[in-house]
Amino acid sequence: MNVLISVDMEGISGVVTTDHVTATHKEYDRFRKLMTADANAAVEGALAGGATRVVVNDSHGGMANILLEELNPAAELISGSPKPLSMMEGIGPNVDAVFFVGYHSRMGTGGGVLAHTYAGSIVTELRLNGQAVGETGLNAAVAGAYGVPVVLVTGDRAVTEEARALLGDIETVAVKEGVGWKAARCLHPDVAHRQIREAAERAMRKRVAPFVVATPVEVRAVFQRLAQADMAALIPGSRRTDGLTLEFTAPDMETAYRTFRAMVALAGTV
Repeated sequence: MNVLISVDMEGISGVVTTDHVTATHKEYDRFRKLMTADANAAVEGALAGGATRVVVNDSHGGMANILLEELNPAAELISGSPKPLSMMEGIGPNVDAVFFVGYHSRMGTGGGVLAHTYAGSIVTELRLNGQAVGETGLNAAVAGAYGVPVVLVTGDRAVTEEARALLGDIETVAVKEGVGWKAARCLHPDVAHRQIREAAERAMRKRVAPFVVATPVEVRAVFQRLAQADMAALIPGSRRTDGLTLEFTAPDMETAYRTFRAMVALAGTV
């Protein structure tokens, strides 16, 4: 079985503030090691569960956070950005299962540690065919377009609840429980890693349906500032429904994903 592991950082064991996930801050090096360790726990569980190939896709910020020299040598690493499919680079018809490690809940979720939707300073809300989604739902929909299920999600309690509500009876691990946007009660990394390994091994036996979004895909994105929406509206085919909201119709989920990312990139220039 081929497994793709998409690893974000806000939901990593012990991460509670933006200092922990910002490359220019002195705390960052400590937490990129913890990010690598969470990824390793998932890799080890996947291998124990029968995976024959494991690809880890670094999915936070500039996407060059995971320490290759400390990653389990049985895994391959996709590092750097931009990548055609961003957080879902490596997905394809040859992948059998997807893990999301270190994920966070969508913007506005109560108890969500560092909760945001794709770009915290740009996007307020994202909907696919009327359903509000965060990165868990958005990325799961990309996997679903290839017929691949997400079988494991790790992060804070809020994202595990979001994932189960959206994706069904999957394996989840809550490595911390939010007590505020930048505060949480955290498991010790050793405990978190044991739970991730065990859940990843169980996840390899899960038989869950992929999260498939019906096509054509109606996408609705709400931006935080007018200038951001102005730039996003430059995308051909976009429709502006109010000052901050844009909609567009995509023929398939991959096109929807790429177009949304292009909007965010343009919005991020102002």
